Amino acid sequence: MVTEGLIANRRRSVAVDVGGVTVGADAPIVVQSMTNTDTADVEGTARQVAALARAGSELVRITVDRDEAAAAVPHIRDRLLAMNVRVPLVGDFHYIGHKLLADHPACAEALDKYRINPGNVGFRDKRDPQFTQIVEMAIRHDKPVRIGVNWGSLDQELLTRLMDENNAAGAPLSARAVTHEAMVQSALLSAARAEEIGLAKNRIILSAKVSAVQDLIAVYRELGKRSDYALHLGLTEAGMGTKGIVASAASMGVLLQEGIGDTIRISLTPEPGGDRTREVQVAQELLQTMGLRTFVPLVAACPGCGRTTSTTFQELAADIQGFIRESMPAWKTRYPGVETLNVAVMGCIVNGPGESKHADIGISLPGTGEQPTAPVFIDGKKAATLRGATLSADFKQMVIDYIERRFGAGARAAE
Repeated sequence: MVTEGLIANRRRSVAVDVGGVTVGADAPIVVQSMTNTDTADVEGTARQVAALARAGSELVRITVDRDEAAAAVPHIRDRLLAMNVRVPLVGDFHYIGHKLLADHPACAEALDKYRINPGNVGFRDKRDPQFTQIVEMAIRHDKPVRIGVNWGSLDQELLTRLMDENNAAGAPLSARAVTHEAMVQSALLSAARAEEIGLAKNRIILSAKVSAVQDLIAVYRELGKRSDYALHLGLTEAGMGTKGIVASAASMGVLLQEGIGDTIRISLTPEPGGDRTREVQVAQELLQTMGLRTFVPLVAACPGCGRTTSTTFQELAADIQGFIRESMPAWKTRYPGVETLNVAVMGCIVNGPGESKHADIGISLPGTGEQPTAPVFIDGKKAATLRGATLSADFKQMVIDYIERRFGAGARAAE
């Protein structure tokens, strides 16, 4: 059974409340995502925020890039409440965030967190005053701030100074190492400045995003060593499809295993017309497969081989996984703890019965040349044998019956 908090050496960070969701300290690692709609489109943005929240995103970030977007934010919040969707909204600000927050106080109040990039909050003599204005707005409205450094918009003055100092050193570091240091310093110096202005440490979250796996690991290890701020993990451009999933899992998996990270976002580039909620599902699956959190029942299925020339087990595994995901919104309320359920759908006699016995409920379908019957195991014991055209429906019903007995009113009444 997957349990919460298996990694004992989780880095201790300061807890930050974001609209009622705790990020950091010993709170569960938070899944978040971001819309790709035009924020000025109230209805379209509200629909996508709702879809992301229903998929399991616990924070949702929206771009606030101009007056029309800022003016739309409170209306998006109202529309979400009308849909009975309550999820913290994070405003993503670049270049003119100080002006938008000042000119649109309703936006400043409707958001639950502000994200600012110290690399583009202002330039030269305008940088400090504009940064100060945003922090002061956060203090006034009692909002936390994520100071998000990005290597694509890194503070060039800081980077140039560190490069010059490095060149003058007796044993200079590589340009890559200096860039890592510049990112860490940009985040830490900005956080220190925010505290000087008056923003409490428990209102600050840091991130330092890159698009290369090894660079992300190196930068966050340093951030983790040199501060106790809550940390937001993510590759800035993970990419499309399997490449994006693998890069995100490879980088964040290492950091999470080392206890680094308090909230994660999987930045997948969707296919044209693709489902934006895919990034939420991947983030949940990363945390669940690592044993850090549980979100939905796990379905184990064999990969198939020459013994499984039938596609029945593949179709059944996909059908059961889809059925579970569709049912989870209702199940989470009705059956507390159902997310810990393990289901197995196996394809032949070699490992099928054994794997099915390890699951809470499992089925072993017949392989090539085997008898057309499918034994079902519940809590390690054979409970039934299924066959025929109704096999999928029959197994689904057995899953529902098991959930009701174990997690439902019947189980509670028997306690």
